Amino acid sequence: MKEERAQFFTVRQLTMKVILLTEVKGLGKADDVVEVNDGYARNLLFKKNLALEATPVNMNSIKLKKGAQAEKARRELIEAKEVGKKLADQKISVAMKSGEGGRLYGAVTAMDVAAALEKQGYKVDKKHIIIKNPIKSIGSFDVTLKLHPDVSVNISIEVKTLS
Repeated sequence: MKEERAQFFTVRQLTMKVILLTEVKGLGKADDVVEVNDGYARNLLFKKNLALEATPVNMNSIKLKKGAQAEKARRELIEAKEVGKKLADQKISVAMKSGEGGRLYGAVTAMDVAAALEKQGYKVDKKHIIIKNPIKSIGSFDVTLKLHPDVSVNISIEVKTLS
Protein backbone atom coordinates (compact mmCIF):
# COMPACT_ATOMS: atom_id res chain seq x y z
CA MET A 1 0.00 0.00 0.00
CA LYS A 2 2.82 2.43 0.82
CA GLU A 3 4.47 1.77 -2.52
CA GLU A 4 1.25 2.66 -4.35
CA ARG A 5 1.03 5.95 -2.43
CA ALA A 6 4.63 6.73 -3.20
CA GLN A 7 4.01 6.26 -6.92
CA PHE A 8 0.86 8.33 -6.76
CA PHE A 9 2.59 11.31 -5.12
CA THR A 10 5.77 11.39 -7.19
CA VAL A 11 6.30 14.76 -8.79
CA ARG A 12 7.69 15.01 -12.25
CA GLN A 13 10.61 17.43 -12.51
CA LEU A 14 9.99 19.58 -15.58
CA THR A 15 12.89 21.64 -16.85
CA MET A 16 13.08 24.40 -19.38
CA LYS A 17 15.79 26.42 -21.08
CA VAL A 18 15.90 30.13 -20.32
CA ILE A 19 18.04 33.07 -21.43
CA LEU A 20 19.34 35.11 -18.50
CA LEU A 21 18.86 38.87 -18.85
CA THR A 22 21.06 39.74 -15.87
CA GLU A 23 23.59 37.87 -13.76
CA VAL A 24 21.90 35.41 -11.42
CA LYS A 25 24.05 34.04 -8.62
CA GLY A 26 24.52 30.31 -9.01
CA LEU A 27 23.13 30.19 -12.56
CA GLY A 28 25.20 32.36 -14.87
CA LYS A 29 25.78 35.73 -16.47
CA ALA A 30 23.61 37.82 -18.76
CA ASP A 31 22.85 36.24 -22.17
CA ASP A 32 23.71 32.73 -20.94
CA VAL A 33 21.30 29.91 -21.86
CA VAL A 34 20.69 27.66 -18.86
CA GLU A 35 18.33 24.85 -17.98
CA VAL A 36 16.28 25.34 -14.81
CA ASN A 37 13.21 23.83 -13.15
CA ASP A 38 9.93 24.95 -14.68
CA GLY A 39 8.57 26.37 -11.42
CA TYR A 40 11.76 28.30 -10.67
CA ALA A 41 11.65 29.87 -14.11
CA ARG A 42 7.96 30.79 -14.01
CA ASN A 43 7.69 31.86 -10.37
CA LEU A 44 10.97 33.72 -9.91
CA LEU A 45 13.01 34.36 -13.05
CA PHE A 46 10.16 35.48 -15.32
CA LYS A 47 8.31 37.50 -12.66
CA LYS A 48 11.43 39.46 -11.68
CA ASN A 49 12.46 39.94 -15.34
CA LEU A 50 15.70 38.04 -14.79
CA ALA A 51 15.21 35.68 -17.75
CA LEU A 52 13.30 34.96 -20.95
CA GLU A 53 12.12 31.63 -22.28
CA ALA A 54 14.61 30.24 -24.81
CA THR A 55 12.37 30.37 -27.88
CA PRO A 56 13.87 30.64 -31.36
CA VAL A 57 12.81 34.31 -31.58
CA ASN A 58 14.44 35.17 -28.25
CA MET A 59 17.58 33.20 -29.16
CA ASN A 60 17.85 35.15 -32.43
CA SER A 61 17.44 38.51 -30.67
CA ILE A 62 20.18 37.61 -28.17
CA LYS A 63 22.43 36.55 -31.06
CA LEU A 64 21.84 39.90 -32.79
CA LYS A 65 22.43 41.76 -29.52
CA LYS A 66 25.76 39.98 -29.00
CA GLY A 67 26.79 40.79 -32.58
CA ALA A 68 25.98 44.48 -32.08
CA GLN A 69 27.94 44.54 -28.82
CA ALA A 70 30.95 42.91 -30.50
CA GLU A 71 30.84 45.47 -33.33
CA LYS A 72 30.60 48.34 -30.84
CA ALA A 73 33.56 46.99 -28.86
CA ARG A 74 35.58 46.65 -32.08
CA ARG A 75 34.83 50.26 -33.08
CA GLU A 76 35.73 51.53 -29.60
CA LEU A 77 39.06 49.69 -29.75
CA ILE A 78 39.90 51.17 -33.16
CA GLU A 79 38.97 54.67 -31.97
CA ALA A 80 41.07 54.27 -28.79
CA LYS A 81 44.08 53.15 -30.86
CA GLU A 82 43.74 56.18 -33.15
CA VAL A 83 43.54 58.59 -30.22
CA GLY A 84 46.47 56.77 -28.59
CA LYS A 85 48.63 57.28 -31.69
CA LYS A 86 47.83 61.00 -31.69
CA LEU A 87 48.58 61.37 -27.99
CA ALA A 88 51.68 59.17 -27.85
CA ASP A 89 54.28 61.92 -28.33
CA GLN A 90 52.26 64.85 -27.02
CA LYS A 91 53.50 67.21 -24.32
CA ILE A 92 50.68 68.66 -22.28
CA SER A 93 51.23 71.89 -20.36
CA VAL A 94 49.55 72.50 -17.01
CA ALA A 95 49.87 75.85 -15.26
CA MET A 96 49.69 75.83 -11.46
CA LYS A 97 50.35 78.32 -8.67
CA SER A 98 53.72 77.74 -7.07
CA GLY A 99 55.80 79.05 -4.20
CA GLU A 100 59.52 79.21 -3.52
CA GLY A 101 61.76 76.59 -5.08
CA GLY A 102 59.14 75.49 -7.60
CA ARG A 103 56.90 73.81 -5.01
CA LEU A 104 53.23 73.80 -5.94
CA TYR A 105 50.60 74.98 -3.48
CA GLY A 106 48.56 71.91 -4.29
CA ALA A 107 49.16 68.87 -6.46
CA VAL A 108 48.40 68.25 -10.11
CA THR A 109 45.33 66.03 -10.17
CA ALA A 110 43.75 63.87 -12.83
CA MET A 111 41.10 66.58 -13.21
CA ASP A 112 43.79 69.15 -14.08
CA VAL A 113 45.28 66.81 -16.69
CA ALA A 114 41.80 66.09 -18.14
CA ALA A 115 41.11 69.84 -18.42
CA ALA A 116 44.45 70.41 -20.19
CA LEU A 117 43.74 67.55 -22.60
CA GLU A 118 40.26 68.92 -23.31
CA LYS A 119 41.78 72.33 -24.21
CA GLN A 120 43.80 70.50 -26.88
CA GLY A 121 40.71 68.72 -28.18
CA TYR A 122 41.03 65.31 -26.52
CA LYS A 123 38.23 64.11 -24.26
CA VAL A 124 39.59 61.71 -21.64
CA ASP A 125 37.70 60.86 -18.46
CA LYS A 126 39.62 61.73 -15.30
CA LYS A 127 39.06 58.18 -14.01
CA HIS A 128 41.23 56.89 -16.85
CA ILE A 129 44.21 59.12 -16.01
CA ILE A 130 46.80 57.37 -13.85
CA ILE A 131 49.32 59.52 -11.97
CA LYS A 132 51.76 57.15 -10.25
CA ASN A 133 53.39 59.64 -7.85
CA PRO A 134 51.83 62.91 -6.68
CA ILE A 135 53.02 65.85 -8.78
CA LYS A 136 53.88 68.63 -6.32
CA SER A 137 56.62 70.55 -8.11
CA ILE A 138 57.36 72.25 -11.40
CA GLY A 139 58.89 70.06 -14.09
CA SER A 140 58.11 67.31 -16.55
CA PHE A 141 56.33 64.13 -15.47
CA ASP A 142 54.98 60.98 -17.13
CA VAL A 143 51.28 60.14 -16.86
CA THR A 144 49.45 57.07 -18.18
CA LEU A 145 46.11 57.33 -19.98
CA LYS A 146 43.96 54.20 -20.04
CA LEU A 147 41.90 54.83 -23.18
CA HIS A 148 40.55 51.27 -23.44
CA PRO A 149 41.17 48.05 -21.50
CA ASP A 150 43.64 47.08 -24.25
CA VAL A 151 45.07 50.56 -25.00
CA SER A 152 47.27 52.56 -22.62
CA VAL A 153 49.34 55.59 -23.62
CA ASN A 154 52.09 57.40 -21.73
CA ILE A 155 52.15 61.17 -22.15
CA SER A 156 54.42 63.84 -20.74
CA ILE A 157 52.94 66.54 -18.49
CA GLU A 158 54.92 69.75 -18.22
CA VAL A 159 53.99 71.66 -15.08
CA LYS A 160 54.64 75.41 -15.32
CA THR A 161 54.21 78.35 -12.99
CA LEU A 162 50.94 80.22 -13.37
CA SER A 163 51.79 83.75 -14.49
